[in-house]
Amino acid sequence: MSKITFIGAGSTVFAKNVLGDCMGTPALQGFELALFDIDLQRLTDSENMLNNIKSSSGSTCKVKAYTDRKEALRGAKYVINAIQVGGYDPCTITDFEIPKKYGLRQTIADTAGIGGIFRNLRTIPVMLDFAADIQEVCPDALFLNYTNPMAVLTNVMNTYGGVQTVGLCHSVQQCIPGLFEHLGLDQTGVQAKIAGINHMAWLLEVSKDGEDLYPEIKRRAAAKQLEPHGDMVRYEMMLKFGYYITESSEHNAEYHPYFIKRNYPELIERFQIPLDEYPRRCVEQIGRWQQMREELVNNKELQHERSHEYASYIMEAIETNIPFKIGGNVMNTGLITNLPREACVEVPCLVDSSGVTPTFVGDLPPQCAALNRTNINTQLLTIEAAITRKREHIYHAAMLDPHTAAELSMDDIVNMCDELISAHGKWLPQYN
Repeated sequence: MSKITFIGAGSTVFAKNVLGDCMGTPALQGFELALFDIDLQRLTDSENMLNNIKSSSGSTCKVKAYTDRKEALRGAKYVINAIQVGGYDPCTITDFEIPKKYGLRQTIADTAGIGGIFRNLRTIPVMLDFAADIQEVCPDALFLNYTNPMAVLTNVMNTYGGVQTVGLCHSVQQCIPGLFEHLGLDQTGVQAKIAGINHMAWLLEVSKDGEDLYPEIKRRAAAKQLEPHGDMVRYEMMLKFGYYITESSEHNAEYHPYFIKRNYPELIERFQIPLDEYPRRCVEQIGRWQQMREELVNNKELQHERSHEYASYIMEAIETNIPFKIGGNVMNTGLITNLPREACVEVPCLVDSSGVTPTFVGDLPPQCAALNRTNINTQLLTIEAAITRKREHIYHAAMLDPHTAAELSMDDIVNMCDELISAHGKWLPQYN
């Protein structure tokens, strides 16, 4: 029996989307869906939820929960990763509250910036443990990474884990629908080309019936900027730098040095920047869980419709040899010629029975490549810190982060990093 292993299966809602998709895909019938999580209650919840879908859908997939990670992985053809190391309480709280003491405010803090650096440092050792298990018990598995920080973790698994890994994010497939809906444009028949790095990929081309749609997009976006709305940062970046970015405005507000500034507090209101947004979402999600649990875990008639998540489409394309195009995070290997080869990039990829094949992009517009490199610098220094276990590289990564560097002195950055290392304690023992 072929096997799909889901690590972090206690993410019940996400497991519903991804594995519920698999259960409804004809080419994946008969697969074992192997679930693993360190939270045994949430693991059991996800097992029950998926069995509800199996019962209502008639799927022939087998659902099995494991308490031994290596056994969950043994013989897997596909491995899906959706873990979070340290959780909201205490680690996410720490990533927000200590920088705030130094005057450094964040919105999401799970990808770039000081929060992204420390989430990476907590997660990389765990991911390399996964890689060691995979090398032993399922060395040919395709690893589908959904965990943030996407670019760094995907890079580490490929470069240091020796595991065939593609990183998957929602932002590419949501880019055109979200933009066109907000601008009142019809997306039917639209052709688009997107490439860059995760959460900062660029809508390089957008056309319909051979007509470039960017002039109309920019005209409507400029008009929208006259009144407050939820995507003001991305529109401002497009109007100033020429291209729309895939990931949300709340993310991009903290990826650049232009928007969250102590000396210009009026920018927060002007660009509708939701400071401390991620902790708010976490608290709301925790508060809703019991109701959601009743709807998912205790609902014997639970139905599922296929989502837009890439995972099941990737597996289907490999199993059937019917090609499918994704936006995937892969090692650069010269795909984007004006970004570093050692970086992880997000580019169009073709999937069929031969696996995931990235496509060549060439040069990005110079200003787009330059903005990508500012974040790549921090990504690569974070990896250096994690692999060498040298504290000074944590400082380097933080000092190179555009938002952090724009707000804090070098001494404050070093002191803040020291305080974060100490506060994270058991999650970062190698630096203490």
